Amino acid sequence: MLEELKKRVYEANLLLPKYDLVKFTWGNVSEIDEDSKIVAIKPSGVDYDKLKVDDIVLVNLDGEIVEGDKKPSSDTKTHLEIYKKFPEVKGIVHTHSPYATSWAQAGIDIPCFGTTHADYIYGDVPVLRNLTQEEIDDDYEKNTGLLIVDYMKDKEFTKTPAVLLKNHGSFVWGKDCFDAVHNSVVLEEVAKMATFTILINPNAEKTPKRVQDKHYYRKHGKNAYYGQ
Repeated sequence: MLEELKKRVYEANLLLPKYDLVKFTWGNVSEIDEDSKIVAIKPSGVDYDKLKVDDIVLVNLDGEIVEGDKKPSSDTKTHLEIYKKFPEVKGIVHTHSPYATSWAQAGIDIPCFGTTHADYIYGDVPVLRNLTQEEIDDDYEKNTGLLIVDYMKDKEFTKTPAVLLKNHGSFVWGKDCFDAVHNSVVLEEVAKMATFTILINPNAEKTPKRVQDKHYYRKHGKNAYYGQ
């Protein structure tokens, strides 16, 4: 069932160690099939160097396994809440990549310090709050997803396709699993650049909005002209 979807998600997961976004099993990628609303996701705790296409687990939007002999990622419920709220999102990545996670642990939004950031992410990358004890005890992963969708519900989530979870890591999305991985690589790079920017000049100022607008919209706007 949905073999092409499983193959895509398998290949996208293997890109995480390739781009140094994960160590050991510290991440996962998923993608949703638009027609069936079935989600393919990495199995929980399986090393990337041992991962096979047949290990990819298929679940429905209720989290029920429809194909696969392994447990899906422990973050599955978080992915599902995002898919349920935002139909435009077709792929999701969660990692603990070091630079982005460092900003999450510091509890500081990643500022837009330059046009590399502005080309792909509009505005600062936000850090969301910790869950309450009640939210943790009730359903940690589901409530993590609800926290993300509640924060993004009145925002242009396709323009800022990433959030940081305080003391945790990042969730990043895109138009498919490969786009989500691409956005995760961008997030890690701009987090790295922002770290060095602050180290070089602790008083560095954000990129002016007019410059951010120019760079974002020339690539993604109605009259975009970047690329072939």
